Amino acid sequence: MVDIFDEVTEDLRNEQAVKLARRYGGLFIGALILVLAAVGAQQFYAWYTTQQNDKAATSFLALTAPIDTATSAPTADQLKTAAVALANFAVNAPEGYKTLADLRAAGMYDNAGQTDQAEALWIGVSDDSSADPLLRDLATLLWAQHALGQAPDADVLARLQPLTESSNPYHGLAQETQALVYLNEGKTDLAKALLSQISSDPSAPEGVRNRADGLLVKLNG
Repeated sequence: MVDIFDEVTEDLRNEQAVKLARRYGGLFIGALILVLAAVGAQQFYAWYTTQQNDKAATSFLALTAPIDTATSAPTADQLKTAAVALANFAVNAPEGYKTLADLRAAGMYDNAGQTDQAEALWIGVSDDSSADPLLRDLATLLWAQHALGQAPDADVLARLQPLTESSNPYHGLAQETQALVYLNEGKTDLAKALLSQISSDPSAPEGVRNRADGLLVKLNG
């Protein structure tokens, strides 16, 4: 008797399953298609991104090679030509290569004496929320170093402030620039205090500490 009841129960389960399959089978199939489509789209996006990055890397290296492999120092005209090409490439490049291209172009413009173009690119990278934070901070630092004595001191200090925190990898260089701003403003005491702090900071680059010591010697002389 037990076996008969078990068989009846199993038949009822199978019948119920068939009914559910008939009723909701279309939904299950539709959901499965959506899942497969999503996985396929994700894989395609990963492939496409890799292809675009590889293409961008090849283009970036091709644009910088003439300057990097030159046997003699490039002329100002050569630097400007390369900078323009890099800036144009950056417009449609993937985000990482866009930032690198803009930073490299800014450096070339600066070496060619085109300070305005360089500063515009540094500000652009600094304000780009989608760029890598370390590269944004680097752009801010480079802009501040070159804007010293040109842009309003308050603007330079405001942009530098986040970089002067001890947790920032550029804090030694940022504090050095901040001290120079204080000197430009005639705030010698603030500059000396900051230079003393840099001098005793083991996490600051050795060159920065040495320059701080040298300035302190002159200021205290």
